[in-house]
Order: sequence, then structure tokens, then C-alpha cells
Amino acid sequence: MGTLGDRIGRRRLLLIGGAAFGVASVVAAYSTSAEMLIASRALLGVAGATLMPSTMALIRNMFPDPKQMGQAIAIWFACFMSGMTIGPLVGGALLEHFWWGSAFLLGIPVMVLLLVLGPVVLPEYRDAAAGRLDLASVGLSLAAILPVIYGLKGIARDGLGTAAVAAVVAGLVFGALFVRRQRTLEHPLLDLRLFANGTFSTALSTMWFGGLVMAGVSLVSAMYLQLVEGFSPLTAGLWLIPQNLAMIAGFQIAPRLAQRFRTSRVIASGLTVSAAGFALMAAVPAENGLRWLVAGLVLAAAGMSLPMALTANIVMGATPPEKAGSGAAVMETSGEFGIAVGIATLGSLATFVYRDRLEDGLPADLPGNIAAAMHESLAVAVTATGRADLLDVARSAFTSGLNTVSAVGAAIFLTLAALCLVVLRRADQPAPTPAGATAAEAEAADRVPVTADH
Repeated sequence: MGTLGDRIGRRRLLLIGGAAFGVASVVAAYSTSAEMLIASRALLGVAGATLMPSTMALIRNMFPDPKQMGQAIAIWFACFMSGMTIGPLVGGALLEHFWWGSAFLLGIPVMVLLLVLGPVVLPEYRDAAAGRLDLASVGLSLAAILPVIYGLKGIARDGLGTAAVAAVVAGLVFGALFVRRQRTLEHPLLDLRLFANGTFSTALSTMWFGGLVMAGVSLVSAMYLQLVEGFSPLTAGLWLIPQNLAMIAGFQIAPRLAQRFRTSRVIASGLTVSAAGFALMAAVPAENGLRWLVAGLVLAAAGMSLPMALTANIVMGATPPEKAGSGAAVMETSGEFGIAVGIATLGSLATFVYRDRLEDGLPADLPGNIAAAMHESLAVAVTATGRADLLDVARSAFTSGLNTVSAVGAAIFLTLAALCLVVLRRADQPAPTPAGATAAEAEAADRVPVTADH
């Protein structure tokens, strides 16, 4: 979507996406059939995919000064996390007091405000030399991403089945075809030359692995709160608010730290703090582990907020202004894909450890139907048996899964910290002047958008 914004205008894409999101929300709220709801939800996803790349690309063009851009990106992330914190609570309250479709209407006032104020306060930017949109590349990108996500989710749910593995392989084949096509196009959908910049690639990899670990650990943690601690979904959500608040605070601190210390050190320090939080979660006991879990989540979230804000700044700063939409789209795709992979892989790891520990703890004379139900998942075990001793074994096994996933997350983040400390040193230094250009010309090229219509 970001590449489309480079062609038709980032403000225009944002307004079109906002209008489509509002219409789809109304249709979803008043759906009269499952098919209608599914279709409107799909439209919501497509419309929502325009919002992040458009806003991030606009930030890249509106704030050419690196310090201002860093602060704007930090505010963007803080607003995002605020919505993530408030949205489920307000949605839950609406569902409790109104009909189910009311939750879809939450975004309507925001979209109306965007459509009214956007044309007035937002400037327009587009790449005058963007060329035509290559629809074949769009199709190949979808054919690459969707089967991989489908396959990974299938593996997480059912193990290494033939259909799931075939889907992943097919997605990888289409991905290779997509990359090959981008290398031959004069105006590619994804400019692969961006990845030749080691700083850009490392920052993007940090975001990918960060999304992977945070999504996987957060999924298992939410299940722990409900299935081990016995909280309702609403109460479990309330216990997750401290980590969101810690992340919001971290987003605001990140630009200030980057102004006082080397960016690479701030990112590495944040990853190390997150690793410490995951290490704390790796020690969560099977009983009375709530305070350990919450403390670990807060540490992990606070630490992760620093690399999230600063690597986004690096990615957008390394992207030419006229390609800001493409850079934002790559960043969003990387994060979302990392989240999908994290849920699939770390979720599968937690399930594997749960079943392995459960096998060691169950009595040998347990009836086969009960043993099979408990092996399915802890959620099934809770409803399948009322025996306290069996539930204790199952909860202990699930906690072991949480411990293992958290330990893996800590190891990944420590590795990322070392990598960022070395490779991202370049982000601490001024960008080199392009060959054949004076310093003044290079600065002007970075600060002036290709097309800016107010």
C-alpha cells in the first residue's frame, strides 16, 4: 500500500483508506450474515493496511530534520500503543452493554475527523517518477505471504502436516519469483536496493525479530493469565496494561536518549533490558508466578520500546523521501510478518513443551480419553477434567512452556543487541554525501519532497 501512496499521493491514499475503513466498519456492524461479516472484515483489513504506511510516509516527508522525525515517530508509536490499550477495554464495555456490532463503530468518529481535517492540515507528497503500478508484483507478493502465514498457522495448530508444509514451500517459491521480478523492473513494487544498506537491513531485522518474540511471548503470557491464574479475559487484559504503559513511556524517552547517547547503544541497551525481562519470565514458577510474569512483561516492553522507535527512525531515515511509502510498507510488512511467524513458531514451541512435560507428569493409569483431552491443550484440559491434581500437572506443564519460550526470547534479544551494537554504529554517523554532489546539494535532496501539493 505504501508503494501505491508513492504513486497516487500519500495523503490521498490515507483519505481513501480512511473512508473505506469507515464504510467497512458500518457494514460489519450491521452485517446480517456470516458471509457479509467476513467480507466486511476483509475490506477492513485492506483499508487498514493503507493507514500505517501513509502516516509513516507523511512523517518522513513532513519532518526532514532527523531529530524532529524521531520525535514524531515516537509519538506515532505512543498513540498506537494507547489505542491498543484503550481499544479492548472500550470494546469490552460496548459488548457488555450494547449489541456485538457496536464494537465495529469505535473507529467511525476518528475516520470522520480524518476526512474533515486531513485535506486541510496534511500536505500531499508523491513520487513524480514512480512509474506504473506493477499488478503482477502485487499478485506475487500476496501469493508469497498468504500461503506462508497459512502454513505456519497450520503447523502451529496441527504439527508438520503435508498441506501446511506444502503451503509454506509454495509461498517461498512465489517469494523467489517476486524477488526475481523486482530485480528486472525499472520501477519495482519493492526497491531491493534499500536492503544493500546494512543499517537499513539490520534495523528491519531487529523489527522483524522483535515482533516475532514479543508476539509469541505475549500470546503465551495471555494464555497463562487465563488458564493458569484463572482470570477472565477482561481481567487478564487489565493485567497486561502495565506493559503497554511501560512501552508508551519508553517511546517518549527513546528520542531523548538517542540525542544524548549513540543510537546503537540505546538500541542495544533496550534489547538487553528486554532480554532481562524475558529471563525473569523464564523463572516464573508454576504457583504464585503472577508478580514474576507482570514484572518481566513490563521490563520486556519498556526495553523493546527503545529499538522499536529508533529502528523505525533508522528505516525511514535511510529511505529516500520520494520512496517513503515503499519504506513504510516494507517496515509494516516486516513487523506484521514477524508477528505471524512468532505466534506460529513460539506458540508451537510452547505447545510442544507443554505436551512433553505433561507426558512425564500424568499418572500411568489415567483413562485414555482424559489423557488425550489434556494433551490437546490446557484450555481443553481445564474443561475436560475437574480433578485438582491433574489440573496442577497441566498448569505446571504450561508454565514450563512459558519458561522455555521466554528463554528463547531472551537469547534472541541478546544476539540482536550484540549485532546492533556493531552494525548500527553507522546510524550514529552523518550520512555520506552522494557521489558527484556537494554537501549542500545532498542535504537539499533529502529535505525537499519530490512533489508537495498543499
